[in-house]
Amino acid sequence: MNTRIYTTLIIDDEAPATTGLKNLLNQFPGTFQVIGVAKNGIEAQKKIEKLNPEIIFLDIEMPGCSGFELLEKLSSIPIVVFCTAYDQYALEAFETNSIDYLVKPVKLERIEKTVQKLKSFHKNKNSDEILTVLKQITSKKEEKKMTSITVKKDSKLIFIKLNDVSFFEADNNYTFINTDLGNYLSTESISNLELKLPNNFIRIHRSIIINKDHILDIQKYFNSRYIFNLNNKKKSSITSGRSFNEKIKTWINY
Repeated sequence: MNTRIYTTLIIDDEAPATTGLKNLLNQFPGTFQVIGVAKNGIEAQKKIEKLNPEIIFLDIEMPGCSGFELLEKLSSIPIVVFCTAYDQYALEAFETNSIDYLVKPVKLERIEKTVQKLKSFHKNKNSDEILTVLKQITSKKEEKKMTSITVKKDSKLIFIKLNDVSFFEADNNYTFINTDLGNYLSTESISNLELKLPNNFIRIHRSIIINKDHILDIQKYFNSRYIFNLNNKKKSSITSGRSFNEKIKTWINY
């Protein structure tokens, strides 16, 4: 049985989630030694290369660089425990170097199961095998063919064509759908929608996903941000978030 202590790095763009997970892991000092946290993929890559953690608790969806994209950049991949709010990647996560998959909000009893799995875990996959699986996952993700979104209004179901959507805007755990024909409220979170939307949509802010086909022009803004002017009826102007700067620059090939 494996009873060693693992050096551990937490990677998550949400500070409350990072703090909560760190507090949980600190309750297992005989298994985890938290040696650092990272709030995005770029910072995580630097800390992994410097600190060489044995285990990473990794959020899948992060601005600028997803958890999968981060793993593709690493020369050597640590043991991975995926930690995210969505369960659709669970199967793929188990096919990689992951020993476990935690769904937020993470509970103490769930961490206890992770500890038990670690005791009998043997790392036997090399980085090439893991990257091959990640490429397969990425290909599957790109195959999504979503063309409309369904919302409930009173006793009716309304089908909204994605081509008519200029942008999505988060409202707590719900999302406003903005179209020239009207605005609608979806019960899906904006992060969940981001996973499903086709490639002509891009998230430019923690709260905003825009339709690239509705962009009139893009202007530079201070603090490495951009202003997106849309061609919808409202002539909306939306300012991007700083943490999405690299993702936006890559898209516009700036």
